[in-house]
Amino acid sequence: MRKGPILGAVLAGGRASRFGSDKALALLNGRTLLDHARAGLAPHVAEVVICGRDGGLADRPHHDLGPLGGLNAALHYALGHGFIGVLTTGCDMPHYPDALPAALIGDGAAVLHGQQLLGWWPATLALALDAHLNEENSRSIYGWLDRIGARVVEVPDLILPNINRPEDLLNLSS
Repeated sequence: MRKGPILGAVLAGGRASRFGSDKALALLNGRTLLDHARAGLAPHVAEVVICGRDGGLADRPHHDLGPLGGLNAALHYALGHGFIGVLTTGCDMPHYPDALPAALIGDGAAVLHGQQLLGWWPATLALALDAHLNEENSRSIYGWLDRIGARVVEVPDLILPNINRPEDLLNLSS
């Protein structure tokens, strides 16, 4: 695999319908979940971008595409700025394990089993994702993973919190 800089992207454009408010701005130990996600990813990449929020990269080709719109924005940013690929995390993932990049980065795209927003995406996938999003399909991340033959990586003994409801955040804080 070619070496070069890696872009980090926090996918933060979801509706947070189960959470009931803007999940990215919810506080955990005095910091927003968005800040935790950015800080967890930062040591592993040359630059971190936020996707799907005001002040960040706008979903591509338009809003309301779920995580694939944010991923597409990050891939195009990476392609246009000399990054070889993108490591992603969701704004509701306050912890990014140090061992994860080594497990994900390799030939082709890869995601962590059970956490499809924790992934590695070569920048060269930008045009393929454009095509996928312009076709009639469910635009689910699972359909995209199948289409590109993404690897699903297992990391034994890795337990990550996933915050979907306010009580998930309360349980994590205590």
